[in-house]
Amino acid sequence: MYFSIIFIIFVLLLVIICGTCRKRWAVKKVCSMTSVEKCELLNSLIEPLGYCYDPHQDIISSRNDAWQRQAGYTALFDRAASHFNMVFDSLPVYFPYRNRTWLIEFWKGQYGINTGAEIGVYYANQILSEDQLPFAKFEAVDDHDMLPLSFCLVKGKNDTLASVAKRTWWLTAFCMGVFSQPCELTQDISIVFPNCEMHQSFLNSLYQTGISKQFVTVCGNKIRIQFKDSPKQTYGFLARLSRRWAQFTNRIFCHIYLFLTHYFSSTIDRLLYLYYLLPFAFRRMLTLRSYYKFKKNM
Repeated sequence: MYFSIIFIIFVLLLVIICGTCRKRWAVKKVCSMTSVEKCELLNSLIEPLGYCYDPHQDIISSRNDAWQRQAGYTALFDRAASHFNMVFDSLPVYFPYRNRTWLIEFWKGQYGINTGAEIGVYYANQILSEDQLPFAKFEAVDDHDMLPLSFCLVKGKNDTLASVAKRTWWLTAFCMGVFSQPCELTQDISIVFPNCEMHQSFLNSLYQTGISKQFVTVCGNKIRIQFKDSPKQTYGFLARLSRRWAQFTNRIFCHIYLFLTHYFSSTIDRLLYLYYLLPFAFRRMLTLRSYYKFKKNM
C-alpha cells in the first residue's frame, strides 16, 4: 500500500515537473522568434482555415480565397450557430438586382472565445420568393461582383475593437480572448455600390428590415449603416436557452484561454505559445471543426 502511495506521488511530481519544463520551453520558443517569424508561422497555420493575422490591430481576419467561399450561405447556418458556441446578432438584407436575389448580411457577437463581426455578400441564380429565402442556398459572389466593404466594431460607447476595409465577398474581424454580449457591440458599416440601380434596390430592402432611418446615411452610391440592434429578430424559448448556455461556456473558455496564456499580452504570442504547449487545444480553438463539417455537408 505504501509503495502504491509513493508511486502515485512520484507520478504526480513527474507530471508537474514535465509540465513546468514544457511551459518554460514554450515561453522561450516564442520569445526567441522575431516579429516577422511569428507572423509567417501564424499565417501558415491559419491560412488553411481561411484566415490571416493583422499585426497592426492584433486581430484575426478572413482571406478572399478562404474555403468558406465554396460553402456559400443558407439561413440554417445562423439558426444552428448557437449549438457551435456562436452567439451573434444578424441583419440579412435580401434584394433583387439584375435577375438575381442578392443577400448582404451583417453579423456581430461572440464566436467561441472571440468577439467579432462579419459582412457577407452572396447571390442566388434567380429571383426568389419570400417563402424561399429561409431555405435557399446562396453562393458567394464572383470576383467581379465583390464590393468595397468596411466596418468599425465598437464595444460600449467608445472602445474600438477593430476597423477593417477591403474589396471582398466576406469581411471579418475577430478579437481573440475578448468576451462580449452582442447587444454591447455596434458595427459601423460602409458599402460602396457600383451603380444607382443596385444602391437603390439594397436601400429599399434595408428599410424593409425595420431598421430606423436615423441609423442609415446615404452619400452617392455609398451607404453607411450603424448596426446595433437587430430589427424583427426574436428567439423562442429553446433558442434563448441555447444562446445563454453558449455564452456561459464562452465566458468560461475565455477565462481559461487568458489564464493559460497569461505570460503574453498579444494574440500572436498567446496563440503561438498554445501551439507549442498544447497543439491539440490550438487546433480545436481555431477550427471549430463541428461547425465547419456542418457547413461543408450542407
